[in-house]
Amino acid sequence: MKTLSFFRLVLAVGLCLAVGAVGSLATTPKIPTWYAGLAKPSWTPPDAVFPIAWTTLYVLMAVALWRLWQLHAPSPERRRAVSLWFLQLVLNALWSPVFFGMEAPRAALAVVLALWLAIAATIWASARIDRMAAWLLAPYLAWVSFATALNAAIVALN
Repeated sequence: MKTLSFFRLVLAVGLCLAVGAVGSLATTPKIPTWYAGLAKPSWTPPDAVFPIAWTTLYVLMAVALWRLWQLHAPSPERRRAVSLWFLQLVLNALWSPVFFGMEAPRAALAVVLALWLAIAATIWASARIDRMAAWLLAPYLAWVSFATALNAAIVALN
């Protein structure tokens, strides 16, 4: 792997993991307090599942960005895919401070619905230029689908 390519991969991974780390600052203090007191559906995973799932997803997201950035020449299609990728990352970064930091599951549900749409659009745009990048985002869409259902169930139960 060439130096520039490796640098871009490290930058993409670092960016995604940084978003996860910032989100955990809002999340971690609320898990044993506010979140523990919420009514949750029986199918809520154990708390330990979330950091494992998210770390894995952030790495997959980073590799998808790297593929779009590294393997394809600048074009309107690439710009669209990368712009949508950054949009979904902003929405991803917003969810934890809204749900946990603000203790606002209803507002977080609106954020996660917008996130789901942004991920789907990112996959669609990415598939037009790099099918592997799109496939790397598929588990993320599946997890956010589950997270959306969980968020909606928490809203309904509380």
